[in-house]
Amino acid sequence: MRFTPQFLDELRARLPVSEVVGKRVKLKKAGREWKGLSPFQQEKTPSFTVNDQKGFYHDFSSGRHGNIFDFVMETEGVTFPEAVERLAGMAGMAVPAATPDAARHEQRRRTLHDVMELAAKFFADTLASRNGAKARGYLADRGISPATQLQFRMGYAPPDRFALKEHLGGLGISSDDMVEAGLLVSGEDKPVPFDRFRDRVMFPITDARGRVIAFGGRALEKDVPAKYLNSPETTLFHKGDNLYNLFTARQAAHNGAQLIVVEGYVDVIAMVNAGFAASVAPLGTALTENQLALLWKMADEPILCFDGDRAGQKAAHRAADLALPLLKPGKSLRFALLPEGQDPDDLARSGGRGAIEDVISAARPLADMIWSREIEGGSFVTPERRAALEARIGELTGGIRDEVVRRYYRQDLAERLQRSFAPENGRGGYGRGNFRGAIGGESGRRFAPRGPVPAGRSGPRGAVTGLAHGPYQAASPQLANSPIMRGQRSAISRREALILQSLINHPWLLHDHLEEVAALELAHPEAHKLRAGIIAAFAHDHHHSPDEEEQAEKMRSDLETAGFSQILQRVERAITTQAVWGVRVGAAREDVLSTWRQLVALHQKTHALLRERKDAEAALAEDSSEANLAWLQDIQARMAEADGTEALIEGFGELSGRFQRSV
Repeated sequence: MRFTPQFLDELRARLPVSEVVGKRVKLKKAGREWKGLSPFQQEKTPSFTVNDQKGFYHDFSSGRHGNIFDFVMETEGVTFPEAVERLAGMAGMAVPAATPDAARHEQRRRTLHDVMELAAKFFADTLASRNGAKARGYLADRGISPATQLQFRMGYAPPDRFALKEHLGGLGISSDDMVEAGLLVSGEDKPVPFDRFRDRVMFPITDARGRVIAFGGRALEKDVPAKYLNSPETTLFHKGDNLYNLFTARQAAHNGAQLIVVEGYVDVIAMVNAGFAASVAPLGTALTENQLALLWKMADEPILCFDGDRAGQKAAHRAADLALPLLKPGKSLRFALLPEGQDPDDLARSGGRGAIEDVISAARPLADMIWSREIEGGSFVTPERRAALEARIGELTGGIRDEVVRRYYRQDLAERLQRSFAPENGRGGYGRGNFRGAIGGESGRRFAPRGPVPAGRSGPRGAVTGLAHGPYQAASPQLANSPIMRGQRSAISRREALILQSLINHPWLLHDHLEEVAALELAHPEAHKLRAGIIAAFAHDHHHSPDEEEQAEKMRSDLETAGFSQILQRVERAITTQAVWGVRVGAAREDVLSTWRQLVALHQKTHALLRERKDAEAALAEDSSEANLAWLQDIQARMAEADGTEALIEGFGELSGRFQRSV
C-alpha cells in the first residue's frame, strides 16, 4: 500500500477542508461552518457548506459530499493518487514511494523533469531574444500571437549543434542526463553528443500533471529530412501514452468543454484560441489504444476531427477500426471531417469559431463512419456482392468485445442493411421480423435482386403484369401510374438530368468518382446511354485542360459528335429550375462537390426507398395487417422527407460568389 492510513491522516490534519476548498470557492464563515456558492452547478443562494471539525464538505444543491481528496478529484478531474500528490504538495509533505527501487526511480524521474524544465526555459528565452527573430516571424505568419506563445510555452532551438548542451552544462547538467532526456543525439558513431533540436520552433509536451516530458520541433528550413521532429522514447516520454495539451484539456473537459482530437500541435493551438479548450492531438503517430483510453477517461464521446482529404479519411477509418473492438457501454467516438484542403488552423483563420462549430456540430457517430466506409463507392447489384457486404459487417461487429455493445451494433447495422436493400417477398418477409443472416444470427436479412424480372417470368406476388420493365417493378396500379414510374417511361427525371449535367459541365468529377458514376442506377434508358457516352468521351480524352470551362466545352462537343445532341436537349429540358448552381459551368469546385454528393446520396436513397415500397405494397396486398400498413406508411414518410431534403441543393453556391439563401 503506497499511501498508508497514517500518511493520509497526517495530510488531512495539515490541510483543513476550508483551505483546500477555499482555493476554488469563495467561503464566508457561518457559525462553526463555512458557506459558499456550489462549485458543481450554478446557483444564486449559497448552499455549499464546509465543516473543518468534521472534515467534510456538503453541497445541498447537487447532493455531493466528501473530504479533501474527493473535492480535488471532483473539481480537477484527477485520480485518487494524483489528488494525494497534489495535496501533499500543498502541505509540503513528501509522497512515499512504494519500494526502495521505486523511490530511486522516482528520484531519477524528478532529476529528468528538472532537466526538461530547464530546456523549456532555454528554448522560450531564445525565442524571445534577438536570435529568435526568424522563428517569431514564422509564428506571426501562422497567426500565433506572443500571448499564445507564452500560453503554450513555445520556444526556439538555435541552429548551433551545441547551444543547448553548453547552456545546460553551464548549469551543472551532465551529458548523460541530457541524452537520457532525449535532448542530445549520441551513439557509437557519434563520439561527441550534440543537440537533437536545431533551428526549429519548439512545442513543449507535458504530462497529465503539466510537467515537461518531451518536445516537438517544427523545422524552419524546407530542405530538412523531417518537417516535424519529436523527442525519442525516454524514461519520461512514451509517445503512444500521451497527448499534446493533455494537462489543460483534461481540466477543460472536466468542466464541461467538448473533447476534440485534431492532428497536430498548430491545430490544437488554433482550436484553443477559437474557444475549444479541451483540444488534444496524438504525438506524431496514429491514435493508439492507450491514447484512446486516456480520451475515454476524460469524455464518453470524444470527437475526432480530421482533414477532409483522403489522408484524413484514412486516418478516421484507422481510428474507427482501432476503437470498434474496445467499445464499452456509453464509450464511443464521433467523427468530424473538415472541408477538403483546410485544417483547423485554416478554418479558424478564415471563419473563426463559427466555422469550426459548424464542423463539430456535424460530427457523425462511429456506426455511421463504419457503415459509410463499407458501402462507399461499392456496387451491390448482385446477390453475391450484397452477401459479401453482410459478411463483412458481421466480421466487424463480431470483433466488438463487449457483449452488449456488440448486440446493439449488430442490430443497428442490420437495420441499415434492411433499409438499403429490398428484402425477399413471401413468407418470413420484412414486415414479420424474421430477419436472419450473417450478422451473428441476432439480426440480418436476405436480399432480393435489384434488376428487372426477365421477360416471360412472373414477378413478385402482388406485382402487376404488363408494366414496362426497368431497374425495379411496380407492385400495384397506383405505383405504376405514379409520376416516378411515368417518368421512367417518358422524360428523364430532374435528378438524373442534374447528375448528367454535372458530369458534362464538370468532367473533372470523373477523376475521383468514375466507379461511383458507373454504379449509379439510372431509370431512363436514354440516361443510361448518355452516361456511357460521357464515360467513353472521358476515357478517350481525359479532359485534362486546366481551364474548366474549356473542359466542359470539349465534353459537350465530343457528345454532340457522337450523336447525343437530342438527348442533351432532353436533359436540359428536364432541369426545370436554374437554382441548382453547382451543376452550372463556372461554379466553384467546393460547390460542385457539395451538390454532387447531395445529388448522389438522394438518388441512392430514393432508389432504395422505391424498392422497399414495392415490397411493402406486395406484402400489404397479400396480408392487410396493421404491421404491413405501418411499414408502407413509414416508407412514404421517409420518401417525403427525402423530397424535402432535395431542396437544400438549390441553396448551394456561396463559394462561387452566389448569394446564399437561408433554407
